[in-house]
Amino acid sequence: MSFSVLMSVYKKEDPIFLKSAIDSIWNSQTLKPKQVVLVKDGPLTQELEDEIDNWQLEIGDSFKVVGLDENIGLAGALNEGLKYCDYELIARMDTDDIAASDRFEKQLKFMLENSDISVCSGQIEEWSQDFSKKISERHLPLDHTSILKFAKTRSPISHPAVIFRKSNVLAVGGYPDIYPEDYQLWGTMLAKGYRFSNMPDILLKMRVGNALVERRGLRFLMGILRTYNNLYYAGFLNRFELCYAVTLRSLVTISPIWVKKIFYKKLR
Repeated sequence: MSFSVLMSVYKKEDPIFLKSAIDSIWNSQTLKPKQVVLVKDGPLTQELEDEIDNWQLEIGDSFKVVGLDENIGLAGALNEGLKYCDYELIARMDTDDIAASDRFEKQLKFMLENSDISVCSGQIEEWSQDFSKKISERHLPLDHTSILKFAKTRSPISHPAVIFRKSNVLAVGGYPDIYPEDYQLWGTMLAKGYRFSNMPDILLKMRVGNALVERRGLRFLMGILRTYNNLYYAGFLNRFELCYAVTLRSLVTISPIWVKKIFYKKLR
């Protein structure tokens, strides 16, 4: 079955990282995508434009580049990109990560064998920015019931390694205009009865370093609190679950960096 890969890039990203990311999903896969959709989220640097031009020449008609006049953020860029994805199954990929060589083969096989599953990701490794040191692994629950429980406090899906059914995501309105954009999407879909799963396999190497923990400050907290509130009104969280999630997340966010790192390893 054919599938699309959906990506978004903006001006602050590294063209070397972009090259490695696309190489991992095109030249290094045991199963290539039928289509790669790359959204340019606003004007880019010349170096990024040159890298995109190189891939356009290499991939050809299977590489669809969507240009936006201004930077609108990841949620908006992905929603725009969804319009250009030709296939029902869409795999997400960030422009600074490295996909495992058998990621798509495994995910496509799983989705074809499990037609009741709308969203599926897997386990990921978290690495330093130059990929010289593996920092940790993120392990997520596998079955739908465990995912439902996990999602009461945090995202149950690794967004950069997700594959989903386009029609199901569009049925709930696509990505919400909120940061982080993926957690509310998954919670909304779970509240509406869509079924989720995670694979036990490592599907992706993700660049994080210390930046991921350090940047989860006030803006991230405000987005998460809005998400909890929205999921409460959507019926996904009850009042007790809302209070518990808000308290836990607030404590983590206001903690010193060294405490955040401990929480990050234990509670994500």
